[in-house]
Amino acid sequence: HVQLVESGGGLVQAGGSLRLSCAASVVTFSNYAMGWFRQAPGKEREFGSAISWSGDSTYYADSVKGRFTISRDNAADAVYLQMNSLKPEDTAVYYCAARGGTVYTGRYYVSSYEYDYWGQGTQVTVNT
Repeated sequence: HVQLVESGGGLVQAGGSLRLSCAASVVTFSNYAMGWFRQAPGKEREFGSAISWSGDSTYYADSVKGRFTISRDNAADAVYLQMNSLKPEDTAVYYCAARGGTVYTGRYYVSSYEYDYWGQGTQVTVNT
């Protein structure tokens, strides 16, 4: 069983930055591709960014490309999301997700149904 715990959310002014962390309780973290999703009030959960098991491949939704950076530290069993130039429309609960199974080099996943495990989420609020 995989446990994911997000942290680092909070209240920030527009234009500011936050760094989210997701700590994984898992035997071999490098066996998992990881992703970040978000869900704003009244909206469906949406994909934000993804990273392959080794960290050599990343992918971003257009809405965050150029502002957010996903990274991982397999030695620390953690994945991160550096968020810069935050906008009020970035306000949401942010979730990290993990996908196990067969490991493919450079493979990442962008659909929520492709992920097996989810964290409880961390709130990010961006004020104008």
